Amino acid sequence: MAPTLSTPFRPLVIRRLGHSSFQNHPQKWSLVTSSTPRLSHRLHPLSSFIPSMTTRASSNPPPSNPTKTVRVVVKGRVQGVFYRNWTIENATQLGLKGWVRNRRDGSVEALFSGTPDSVQEMEQRCRRGPPDAMVTGFEVVPCSDDPGTGFQRKPTV
Repeated sequence: MAPTLSTPFRPLVIRRLGHSSFQNHPQKWSLVTSSTPRLSHRLHPLSSFIPSMTTRASSNPPPSNPTKTVRVVVKGRVQGVFYRNWTIENATQLGLKGWVRNRRDGSVEALFSGTPDSVQEMEQRCRRGPPDAMVTGFEVVPCSDDPGTGFQRKPTV
């Protein structure tokens, strides 16, 4: 049978003391309990873990956003139909980095880098293309090239 507490459970509150505006100075944390009296030997079983959990959590950097980078080649009637400018507008709208260019074989090549969802959405948009385009082939290859700082048009290769 589980023991019962003779006094009400006091919720634990964690407060940050001061603030950390300087690099390499961790924030200080303090456990504060409510004003309801209780005996010290009647602590909640997890209360001893809270300070160490908050210390570890505050010392770890926040998880970074994953980035996906792909190179695509679009074939069909994709040159002379505003495809590159349309690609720049759509990639910028989705917050992607990279570039787009025509190729001498009549295809359009592009590099897209950003969140996996944004890159996948751009791939879907490129499969359709702008209104006057007719996409007949679409290749996607994972890539590790540097996408640069924005989205730009590159010269024909």
